[in-house]
Amino acid sequence: MGKTYFGQKMPETPAPQYDPDYEPGKRHIKKKKRKSKRVVMFVAEAIVLLILVLVLFVWFKLSKMETVSIPKSDLVVNSEIDEAEQKVLKSYTNIALYGVDSREGFIDSDTHSDALMIASINNKTKEIKLVSVYRDTYLDNTNGEYRKATECYYFGGPSRSMSMLNKNLDLDIDKYVTVDFNVVADVVDLIGGVEIEVGSDEIDLLNGYQAEGSAVTGKEIVQVTSTGLQTLNGLQALSYCRIRYTDGYDFRRTERQREVLNQIFAKASRMDLLTLNEIIDTVLPDVSTNLNVLDILSLAKDIASYSMGESTGFPFNQVSATINGSSVVVPVNLAENVRQLHEWMFGSTEYTPSATVQEISNQIIAATGIQ
Repeated sequence: MGKTYFGQKMPETPAPQYDPDYEPGKRHIKKKKRKSKRVVMFVAEAIVLLILVLVLFVWFKLSKMETVSIPKSDLVVNSEIDEAEQKVLKSYTNIALYGVDSREGFIDSDTHSDALMIASINNKTKEIKLVSVYRDTYLDNTNGEYRKATECYYFGGPSRSMSMLNKNLDLDIDKYVTVDFNVVADVVDLIGGVEIEVGSDEIDLLNGYQAEGSAVTGKEIVQVTSTGLQTLNGLQALSYCRIRYTDGYDFRRTERQREVLNQIFAKASRMDLLTLNEIIDTVLPDVSTNLNVLDILSLAKDIASYSMGESTGFPFNQVSATINGSSVVVPVNLAENVRQLHEWMFGSTEYTPSATVQEISNQIIAATGIQ
């Protein structure tokens, strides 16, 4: 029966209906779950957005450099490398590094590789080892013709040069980075110079190379006036890297190049983000590579873990000789040099060079008489 207030009849309050699924606090729990789901979805969306922004940023940066597509089917890899060594190779990321002296603006072909290196990254420890392949090394240029290693890049670009490294050294390189060597001057200036011990046999040559470097880079010449440990600016460091007419010739020059590269890596790893961004913007227009966005992101995610390990030159055992009127570096038994290289780079103590490497080694001995 309805109640009457102030002469008005009020409607009856309906009796509460029985809810068999009702549990005390259940409505609160449902609200909490819905809120929790919204938070999870928000976090997931934020992560996806962050990744997208990162990819777009990398893509924007990479758009400033020359990106080349090289199908793996175009590259030579020795098929008879034993299975155990193939497994070892897969645990490393090996990248061919080229420093070219480009006077005409070409960095992808029609230029010799002044610096020819292999960066080997241990995928587990993140240690990086650098090996310089002497540019005048007498090797199979992938087609049975024996010439200087540097000439492969001139005639066939990075694809042929990587194939040359793979065929002669039993490697599986399929990635490369080429930098116009003149950009070294800009990078060294951005990081505040490099500390170099300048020898008495180097100072005059260093200053002499500055004239040529200044004409290409437009940088002002500052003469190095004394020997000993000192901070070299960009143009001076570039000139130092080009010195080859001292004891050791090209062997010593590759040591100078690795010395400067190691210092750049060490100092850049301690730089703030703004300086690093400036370095990247400076370098990228003078870079050619077949690393794609995913490759770059994969390498970049571990950047804080990388450490620079040892560096060396290849071949370990060699002699200089003149063949067909050209001065070359002849490996003293290529197969043995390659065995030592795999032990040094990968710790492979049980590795035996493939039949292809052994045949190339025999051909070099037959052509030069040097063994």
